[in-house]
Amino acid sequence: METFSILFILALLLSLFIQLWLSNRQSKSVSQNRSSVPDAFSEQITIDQHHKAADYTLAKLAINKIELVYGAILLLAWTLGGGLNLIDTFLRSYAYSEILTGLAVIFGIMFISAIIDLPFTLYRTFKIEQRFGFNRMTVAQFIKDMFMQTLLTLVLAVPLISGILWLMRDVLDQATSSLWWVYVWAVLLSFGLLISWIFPTFIAPLFNKFMPLEDEILRERITTLMNRCGFASNGIFVMDGSKRSSHGNAYFTGLGKNKRIVFFDTLLETLDPNEVEAVLAHELGHFKHHHVRKGLILNAVITLLGLAVLAWLIKQDAFYHALGVSNASTYMALILFSMVTPLFSIYLQPAMSYLSRKHEFEADDFAAEQSQPQILIQALVKLYRDNANTLTPDPLYSAFHDSHPPAPVRVAHLSAKIN
Repeated sequence: METFSILFILALLLSLFIQLWLSNRQSKSVSQNRSSVPDAFSEQITIDQHHKAADYTLAKLAINKIELVYGAILLLAWTLGGGLNLIDTFLRSYAYSEILTGLAVIFGIMFISAIIDLPFTLYRTFKIEQRFGFNRMTVAQFIKDMFMQTLLTLVLAVPLISGILWLMRDVLDQATSSLWWVYVWAVLLSFGLLISWIFPTFIAPLFNKFMPLEDEILRERITTLMNRCGFASNGIFVMDGSKRSSHGNAYFTGLGKNKRIVFFDTLLETLDPNEVEAVLAHELGHFKHHHVRKGLILNAVITLLGLAVLAWLIKQDAFYHALGVSNASTYMALILFSMVTPLFSIYLQPAMSYLSRKHEFEADDFAAEQSQPQILIQALVKLYRDNANTLTPDPLYSAFHDSHPPAPVRVAHLSAKIN
């Protein structure tokens, strides 16, 4: 067995072990603390609501564990099992151009993967979310969303991937030394910025309705807060999130003058005006601390480094053969790299999660200055309750998986700011 094959198998087994071990730690922590509400939440959250959050978390963990094992087996089937090679050999027989063959292989694998993952998506939506009272998605809406997502993926991804394959057209020539990976990085970066810019006005409305906020008093309070923070937006909108789920949320979207503030209608049903203002102040904290810009820069650096690694791997015949592929090609290098990278990027998760949680603390600090810490705590506890977020996560699991601080840590941080 080739060295690359051994490294791949070891990386796969270690990644699977770490994820299952962390999931078991999370399950144990949630189960052991199911019987009582943590003291910091005992006045706002009932024991029944705490039980619901624990059971919801455990149900999601159970299906995630199954999917982890299933995903590992599927990855072996795609690579060493010959699945990728079989599809590639079949489509190569039609003697299309390299770019057309690459598009056919990439989208063929994407389609097959989507079909294979469909049972898990259906189970989460119509079993787990339904069981805990969160799902409002109809079968018709699910099919419509799936069709629209597929169509949108084709419209956006076909020209993008075609352009990338064109830039990579000569890279397999051992005598060629080019900076194709830098050009691809520039294309990906430009594409990401374009999508961020057009998302609010062209993409999001394909899936949801966005209505201007009608509550004049709340709108005036929000406008005053934004002016005080120096934030200019293209509008304040309410999204009909309730047609798919009862989960509540709020977010900023867009770039430059195309920014807008979006509240889920379910969030406005849960929070009072003071709490909505506090949540918005938190989001404005991300703006004031330039977290979006910092995130874009970090992602750009990581993407560039990843492409640099790919630029080396793409000319290594062992890279293809060790992963079950007979014929080296630019498109197969992209596919293999995208499949193998998660096995190694898992070790970056704690650092990325730490940075994200640091940003959340900074945004909370800003919100505490603009509003009252107690009001933000009230809003967060309502969201924890209504979204059935666990109040007793395992610290190590949280360090890997949670972009936001655990509920007890976040509330304690804000409570320390109450005068």
